Amino acid sequence: MIANPPYGVDWKKDRDAVEAEAARGEAGRFPAGTPSVKDAQLLFLQHMISKLRPVHEGGGRLAVVLSGSAAFTGSAGTAQSNIRRWVLENDLLECVIGLPTELFYNTAITTYIWVLSNKKNVERKNKVQLVEAKNSYHYLRKKLGEKNKELAAVDIDEICDLYFHFNNGDRSRIFNTSDFGYTQVTVFNGKEKDTENVPLGEDIDEYFKREVLPYSPDAKIDRKKDKIGYEIPFKRYFSEYKEEDMEKVNTDIKSKIDEITQLMRGLL
Repeated sequence: MIANPPYGVDWKKDRDAVEAEAARGEAGRFPAGTPSVKDAQLLFLQHMISKLRPVHEGGGRLAVVLSGSAAFTGSAGTAQSNIRRWVLENDLLECVIGLPTELFYNTAITTYIWVLSNKKNVERKNKVQLVEAKNSYHYLRKKLGEKNKELAAVDIDEICDLYFHFNNGDRSRIFNTSDFGYTQVTVFNGKEKDTENVPLGEDIDEYFKREVLPYSPDAKIDRKKDKIGYEIPFKRYFSEYKEEDMEKVNTDIKSKIDEITQLMRGLL
């Protein structure tokens, strides 16, 4: 299955039907629950998963184009986070591919292909691949609405090579499914309340001693309020550090200061 659902479309008008379907639990199309009524993307995703060929009949694979919000909006314990948790803990997500901007007629936002399967190869079991393909595009001769780029055959081949080779590199990263999970713990410092996100598998007490107490010696944690969350901060894993020429930066700042000074003199 391959689909591109609408982004940011609410499901308010279908609320009764959706919630009735969600109430069926594992027997229905929305076993992980319902996301924010403002965005139906994660409903659409669950619907597609429910239509995969059953594992005992050979299983299936799907690809769906989603906006970035599906990967990271919603903190621990929220519906969006719980849906991602269900997808990842059931080992359904194979790959997330970051696409170029300006691919669609009505929006220039960054979009992502999610590839999901209930018949993963052995090497992909309990793994998720992230592929950075933001620079794999060709410009159109003429812009069409918001669309200014397209994936040419050579771009598609390049992306497919990254996906099928399943290697760690500059544009492809392999993670354990649990790497996207964390425990949100509540921290008290006097009358102040805050939260810390501790990666799954890490000892929370050790994390607290190392990351919190050195800066807030009187802080305490309330473990009764622990929540499990999942997010896929795609851009964080492909962030590019660029070393600045500090002499040029200083020159630019001085130039701006001189420009502002002249403007102020003119006003006065």
